[in-house]
Amino acid sequence: MTTSPDVLIIGGGPAGSTIGTRLARNGHTVVLLEKDEHPRFHIGESLLPMNLPILERLGVLGQMKQIAVVKRGADFTYGDNPLVYRTYNFDRALGNSPTHAFEVKRETFDHMLFENCRQAGVETHQNHKVLKVELDASGVHRVLSEGRDGKQNTWTPRFVVDASGRNAFLAGANGWKRKNLRHASAAMFGHFKGIERRPGKNAGNISIYWFPHGWLWMIPLQDDVMSIGAVCWPDYLKRRRGDTEAFFWETLALCPAAKNRISHAQAVSPIRVTGNYSYRANRSWGNGYLLIGDAFAFIDPVFSSGVYLAMNSAEGGIPIVEHWLNDEKQAFRSACRRFERRTEKGLRAYSWFIYRFTSPAMRNLFKRPRNFVQVEQAVISMLSGDVFGNRSVHLRLALFRIIYGVSWLRNLKASYAARRRRLENATLTFSDRSDAA
Repeated sequence: MTTSPDVLIIGGGPAGSTIGTRLARNGHTVVLLEKDEHPRFHIGESLLPMNLPILERLGVLGQMKQIAVVKRGADFTYGDNPLVYRTYNFDRALGNSPTHAFEVKRETFDHMLFENCRQAGVETHQNHKVLKVELDASGVHRVLSEGRDGKQNTWTPRFVVDASGRNAFLAGANGWKRKNLRHASAAMFGHFKGIERRPGKNAGNISIYWFPHGWLWMIPLQDDVMSIGAVCWPDYLKRRRGDTEAFFWETLALCPAAKNRISHAQAVSPIRVTGNYSYRANRSWGNGYLLIGDAFAFIDPVFSSGVYLAMNSAEGGIPIVEHWLNDEKQAFRSACRRFERRTEKGLRAYSWFIYRFTSPAMRNLFKRPRNFVQVEQAVISMLSGDVFGNRSVHLRLALFRIIYGVSWLRNLKASYAARRRRLENATLTFSDRSDAA
């Protein structure tokens, strides 16, 4: 094993595999340590159109056609009638973002990216758990890990990338991880067969439903499989007693439109529960290390932004790592500050919508959209992942916030009650994690 590589990456999910592949192709010696073994179950199956350019640069876009379902948009059902919903197609977005995305089983997708990483020359180790990272202010770090055989190993890389996902290894170990005090949610989910899909070219679209305690997703996957999840307020999930599967079906029954659609559903996986959504670290970089993807921050998955933000931050981290390896300390710090600003920009864009998604005002705006000066198209661009460099999108999203404010005030009592419940739930902790992620 290369015990003193240029780069050591903690975590072999989309973020770790992306940055590892690109750095290895640039000629660096890279070691990647993954605590589990691919393929392994993971949630987060709905990708965004802006994932596609990244997949193309990784050289795996052609493989996606073999493992994924084409997703041309997202539809939102806002009442009890399952036939009354509104579809937002990606081809109406502003700018030049791709006109489709993919829905994919994450165990297959992550495994593909991991193998692509290994084939690029990364030294990969699975079932290999990082036990400790001793950070040094000078950037000379020491990493202790344990392999599947129980043998411990010591690594002295020139740079450490934390891509450990929701385990948030460095942030958790160093006290940097902070619970989001403005938002919290938890989820129950599973895979099913026998569920009707949308007609025609929209058969691969993700479907979103509101219900009294949160929102539901339906994500079409290959082989007639549908991923269904309920993202709920923690105060609701704390009511759960006894059988998780029974509670899951009781929850779906609270949304008549969804209940009607899944009347013939057959479970093909266990029902899993996960908590502690929405957190961030109070730092993302330091001398000789970088936090990317969910290792730095995670927000509610309502707009399927997780995988895209993770892979985007992985690409953004490449020049940071290389400045450090080239002993360009001033350029390193400048690149880190740009990376931090860019990461914050993406998180803010999605967080604003996420915090308000279950409010009556937001439901009304999604129910009756108006494309006044292309505001609706800007929202579609946000759904596509175009939240960084497109100035026209950001200007129109700013206008949407004003429109939302007016709608919020028109229904002040209900709006205030929804905001109060969100903030009350942000103080709660729901730590049941059985997602094997």
